[in-house]
Amino acid sequence: MSPTTRELIVRGARQHTGRIALVFGEQELTFGEVDELSNRLAHALAREGAGHHRRVGLLVNNGLLSVPLDFACVKGGINRVPLNSRLSVAEHVTMLTDTRCELVVFGADLTDRARELAAALPDVTFLGLETSLDGEPSLMERAKGVPTTLPEVEVSPEDVILTLYTSGTTGTLKAAQHTQASYAGICRNVLLNLLPATRDDVMLHAASLIHASGVFVLPLWLRGGRTVILPGFAPEQFLDAVTRHGATAINLVPTMIQMLVEHPAFATTDVSALRRVIYGASPMPRPVIERAMDAWGRERFWQYYGQTEIPLCIAVLRPEDHTGDRLAACGQVAADIDLRLLDEDGRPARPGEPGEIVVRGPSGCAGYFNAPELTADTFRDGWVHTRDVGVLDEDGFLFLKDRTSDMIISGGYNVYPREVEDVLLEHPAVREAAVVGTPDERWVEAVTAVVVLAEGAAPDDDLRERLIAHVTERVASYKKPRKIIFADAVPKTAVGKLDRKTLRAKFADTATTS
Repeated sequence: MSPTTRELIVRGARQHTGRIALVFGEQELTFGEVDELSNRLAHALAREGAGHHRRVGLLVNNGLLSVPLDFACVKGGINRVPLNSRLSVAEHVTMLTDTRCELVVFGADLTDRARELAAALPDVTFLGLETSLDGEPSLMERAKGVPTTLPEVEVSPEDVILTLYTSGTTGTLKAAQHTQASYAGICRNVLLNLLPATRDDVMLHAASLIHASGVFVLPLWLRGGRTVILPGFAPEQFLDAVTRHGATAINLVPTMIQMLVEHPAFATTDVSALRRVIYGASPMPRPVIERAMDAWGRERFWQYYGQTEIPLCIAVLRPEDHTGDRLAACGQVAADIDLRLLDEDGRPARPGEPGEIVVRGPSGCAGYFNAPELTADTFRDGWVHTRDVGVLDEDGFLFLKDRTSDMIISGGYNVYPREVEDVLLEHPAVREAAVVGTPDERWVEAVTAVVVLAEGAAPDDDLRERLIAHVTERVASYKKPRKIIFADAVPKTAVGKLDRKTLRAKFADTATTS
């Protein structure tokens, strides 16, 4: 039997008590201080009715207390439901109603949102982490008069400790349920495949800790490394923090890396301590990663491919493989993951042929909350059906085609949007691109590209023709865009992924003849 997440937290605290564990601005907490504070918070939450197996909403942005609060929930056997602050009031109401949370803990900077939610959900208690809505004691104040000891809770490996809503593109609101066992499996997955953390590591976080960035906290904690938390991402401040804190590892999404390489200080930033630039969550434009490697060195870059349902690494592209055509791959299969490709009939795809990626491993979640049909469709016989389409080459590198739900059927042919997007992004005039199928009387679906231009490029018909010709030279003619729409931005989900669902909805009633 492998250790639970709670046991790993306790183990890290015991082994590294006096070392600095967390840094936020000028504030620091040692491992021992985080351990004691998280115990106190767990006891305080229990006194408010948030005990073992209870679901608690967390409306908290990155801060010094983010990790102690998460650890408190794990120690108390609480099932935490993080709420991304970028989402709307309506989305938060749906999430809290769906999960039947009776208590929400909110950060001081989100007091106004908490007030809006409290008005919409009068039966839910809203408890400020450091402040309050109506003068009642904050959670931190309540934590002062409770024991510092570990809560006496009989947790089991199957206890759900995290109900995390995904940013999926299926149009269905879904929440993956991770357990004491699966979250510990995520920690082992990261240590084994992506970041063999040591006590000398310093990891800098600017992305939200409720998603992929937060997955790295426990591996660092277990090995005695330091977690440096920023309130958000701004290129200049981030580059300064890399040098100031001597960061050895950072985790970014491709849009962040693009913003960094476009900043004047990127090439001159002192990254002598930096060993790993870890990126994933969405496709990486080839020109962006090439510029980044030119400035910082190929040996620093690690790409991962994963899903909320089975984080973090299904596959990893190591630095030595960041070259040539392999830059289009998402890597080789992680050591602790089984992977298969299935054709449309559910049979193993032939070598070199695309198929749906199905995976299994110890980091897989326990299904979706309150969605039995979706759970039955996604989790079958121990395998997670990712809805992603991929191809394995002869060396075991996995190349993503796209989501099955995003595939375009144009004139009877299957077109994978990502393939077209990648080609468009190779053109110097293109900064961002999103490809969707739009209604078409002749083709049923027309391949349509929404393009954000690079600085200095003129959005005219001549450029449209040149971009279509550029794609036609590199892929089959039926894959070329029938329409190119210039835009100031392309829609993205709350975690920075292309939101093709929004684009498809926007163009749903624009059928044309062509």
